[in-house]
Amino acid sequence: MTRLSVEMLAADTAEPITSAGHAQLGIAVLLGIAVIVLLITKFKLHAFLSLTIGTLALGAFAGAPLDKVIASFTTGLGSTVAGVGVLIALGAILGKMLADSGGADQIVDTILAKASVRSMPWAMVLIASVVGLPLFFEVGIVLLIPVVLMVAKRGNYSLMRIGIPALAGLSVMHGLVPPHPGPLVAIDAVGANLGVTLALGVLVAIPTVIIAGPVFSKYAARWVDVPAPDRMIPQRASETLEKRPSFGATLATILLPVVLMLAKALVDIIVDDPDQLVQRVFDVVGSPLIALLAAVIVGIFTLLRPAGFAKDRVSGLVEKGLAPIAGILLIVGAGGGFKQTLIDSGVGQMILEISEDWSIPALLLAWLIAVAIRLATGSATVATVSAAGLVAPLAADMSTTHAALLVLAIGAGSLFFSHVNDAGFWLVKEYFGLNVGQTIKTWSVMETIISVVAGALVLLLSLVI
Repeated sequence: MTRLSVEMLAADTAEPITSAGHAQLGIAVLLGIAVIVLLITKFKLHAFLSLTIGTLALGAFAGAPLDKVIASFTTGLGSTVAGVGVLIALGAILGKMLADSGGADQIVDTILAKASVRSMPWAMVLIASVVGLPLFFEVGIVLLIPVVLMVAKRGNYSLMRIGIPALAGLSVMHGLVPPHPGPLVAIDAVGANLGVTLALGVLVAIPTVIIAGPVFSKYAARWVDVPAPDRMIPQRASETLEKRPSFGATLATILLPVVLMLAKALVDIIVDDPDQLVQRVFDVVGSPLIALLAAVIVGIFTLLRPAGFAKDRVSGLVEKGLAPIAGILLIVGAGGGFKQTLIDSGVGQMILEISEDWSIPALLLAWLIAVAIRLATGSATVATVSAAGLVAPLAADMSTTHAALLVLAIGAGSLFFSHVNDAGFWLVKEYFGLNVGQTIKTWSVMETIISVVAGALVLLLSLVI
């Protein structure tokens, strides 16, 4: 991920737009976040509008001139969308190609055909983790739910024994591993290295998803024993296709951007000379934009053409893939605007100064802030972008690895205890045919386990690297 833009760097080092003291700024932040929470939860206002209004409220409570608040908000919005907007769009296109070509079904069916009864929960977590790499969480759920329900029904498994590992795989990818929007925004905000963050994110994700998925599913299946609801099994994409791409080609396409970004990080560590041709080449091919663009272009030939897609159908698929992300782009952009307003009002510097007097480590502080915003708003994305803006100054003196761990701490905190103000909570409840209590015992507890385990692993890693 690129560093912050020149405009944002200038904003970060400029004089604060308000001269309010720590107490007033602290109250302004709390009231601003309270406005966002109230609008999202009580009045059911869209997160984009809520973040915009909450930003203006923050500036007003802090006593900042309104024109400067608007300037900060629009600068942050533009810089954030410029930094991650294209990546989100490319990820959406790749996800749509994977779904509509039947490539995702091919991966699922191949792995399940080789999985035994005892290994089925592990197979589900593997499927979700691989398929979830290029997909948004909600898209991943919609894509995998038919598989979860069919496997549970066909094999007479407990729905939770199969469903929890799949949900854990998707959720961990969403919170910890770029190119998902949350981690990308946090990387941009704190100026972390994407390749290092990706490598450490995978390192943290593996034990986290094992504990929250196959291990926890044993207990979830005892607490909530429900059958797979027949009414929620939709038609799979590949059922309308005469042919679909091969397992190897599909897997290679999904992993291509990850391999390119990890290769760039490895070359940066080994070569460590920006003037060397090999590093310059990998700086280009391993950049998120080129890596994801390469995967999309390759996917046309490895996913769509084998599935029999004509040229006009390819164009239509791209349009359909882009349409659903408009709201996500606006939320992420508004979150960036809120973050920049926090920075320009002096809140980031205030937290930096206050944290020097506390004995709380920076990584734990970042996790706690993300947890608080997640509980209040219900949105992992809002929690990530807001927490990243608040703790960004803490990364100024951090090493490359610790800046990456700061991103992961924020991502881990943003997943804490999903409940009734989270759209994902209701998505899981309805698809699995659960009541509110059952959803809390399974989904909400699983999210909390992910958050706590990942946060603890991040803190442990900070002690050894």
